[in-house]
Amino acid sequence: MKKPAALTLLLLSMLSFGKAQDAKTFHQDILVVDGHNDVLITSILPGRDIGKHMKTGHTDIPRLQAGGVDVQVFAVWSDDKKWKTNAFKHANEQIDALEKVIQNNPTKIALAKHSTDIERIQKSGKIAALIGIEGGNMIEGSTDNLEKLYNRGARYLTLTWNYNLPWVTAAAEEVKTKGNTGKGLTKKGEEIIQKMNALGMMIDLSHAGKQTFYDVLRISTKPVLVSHSNAAALTPHYRNLDDKQLEALKKNGGVIGVNFYSEFLDSDYTKRVRKLYKQKHSIPKGEKAPSIGKMYQALTPKQRHLANAPMETVLKHIDYLVGKVGINHVAIGSDFDGIESPPQGLEDVSKFPTLTEALLERGYSKTDVAKIMGLNFLRLLQENEN
Repeated sequence: MKKPAALTLLLLSMLSFGKAQDAKTFHQDILVVDGHNDVLITSILPGRDIGKHMKTGHTDIPRLQAGGVDVQVFAVWSDDKKWKTNAFKHANEQIDALEKVIQNNPTKIALAKHSTDIERIQKSGKIAALIGIEGGNMIEGSTDNLEKLYNRGARYLTLTWNYNLPWVTAAAEEVKTKGNTGKGLTKKGEEIIQKMNALGMMIDLSHAGKQTFYDVLRISTKPVLVSHSNAAALTPHYRNLDDKQLEALKKNGGVIGVNFYSEFLDSDYTKRVRKLYKQKHSIPKGEKAPSIGKMYQALTPKQRHLANAPMETVLKHIDYLVGKVGINHVAIGSDFDGIESPPQGLEDVSKFPTLTEALLERGYSKTDVAKIMGLNFLRLLQENEN
């Protein structure tokens, strides 16, 4: 007997709901690791209480809990130009601020310094906080400072941000210079890499120039991290890795974390922002146009949503990276609170279950989804530990 159309629609809706519920349950059961988040500099250090749900930003503890995030890497960051001096002090102030958050929320979050801490903290129902240092300027060229930050809990160092340092060159600067002269690691840089290997501290090559990238792979005795970058073949940008780099990363055994910034996901993003901006704003003839970031901030909430990269772009980058480096080498490094434009459907940390569901619907096995969402990052951490 043919079912009435209304009943068929009801059964289909129930089936769809069941799949969604299954995906949500699965998401809560797996280890979820976000390898890069800038809430420390944008909210915690300025004094906002992330222990409560905030209407601004991408991150707070209630939303981390809603998103099923088990391990959050908190990036310690300072502008290389602003903090040419006292950057080490500034890094410690940020760690102090994170420790205060943990002290104020003892039943919800705890600091992890080792992979065994993560297991213990996860079993207790808390979020495990890891520390990543984003920018080698914060060690001020000192391996002693590097070790001090490691002892405070820092488990990776992003060698550069968007500026060169005396011992290492950044992607943003390398692209401006022709040839290889003056690029990559100096002898001091090699010493710092060796020290990181000895400490058991992950080397993060997001933001690093290509020569720096290959210099590190030549020297490092351990697999490296690229915490928040994407595939340049899909979105050409100096912050993304080209195929040659991806092949080298695979050979090294390292891991790349997919970045959620729309500009790194979608080549058409800047075009959309400009088009939407011009709908309500004019640029006087002869005047310099605002930056893409400022244009985006001037958009209405509805326009921003339209400008943001479709979630499909995140999935395409994951597909491409898995195809190039293998399922064991792809992770998540959202860059939440360090980006103004997250993808549609992944607007903040509470939306991570949506990504798990989308990966399952795309045909990834539960085992593979668990690797992408957390186990690959954990494996890399363990392989770097002493």
